[in-house]
Amino acid sequence: GDDYQVHHYAHVGQWGTHVDPPVHFIKGARTLDQIPVKEMLLPLVVLDISTRVAADPDTVVNLADVAAFEKKHGRIPAGSFVALRTDWSKRWPESARMHNRDADGVAHYPGWSQEVLTCLIEERDVVAVGHETIDTDPGLAVTQHDYGLERYVLEKDRWQIELLTNLDQVPVAGALIMA
Repeated sequence: GDDYQVHHYAHVGQWGTHVDPPVHFIKGARTLDQIPVKEMLLPLVVLDISTRVAADPDTVVNLADVAAFEKKHGRIPAGSFVALRTDWSKRWPESARMHNRDADGVAHYPGWSQEVLTCLIEERDVVAVGHETIDTDPGLAVTQHDYGLERYVLEKDRWQIELLTNLDQVPVAGALIMA
């Protein structure tokens, strides 16, 4: 009997491209609505390790990748968003392909490394990071219930985007990302 139509939509969190605010792992930390808009429109930097990942799904980004990027494009700017391109998103939406488990149930997918996240957060002062995989941590760590890298990012009051896609279609430097 109302003069308007209302729809209610619901979806399972943590599946599909999404933002993880600090509170995702850190009790009392900032929630998504507490992240100001100025932190959601950022210069985009893409670190591309997709060639290595094609040969070894357990590959993680390393400081040599950061150095190679900076040699070509200049220092990663403070206040930026750094995305890790692995081309893992091309496995979407098949859960089995995203997790890439072996016969023993061990997940094999790429991820961040502590040395690179420390560099990006503590030396380059980036605002946020993102990746194409389902977790910040590589599959080998997640199999052991080790989410130490994700915890590190969120403890540093940074946010991240998981399950990014189309990183092969954006410039590695000079673009903006809006979350």
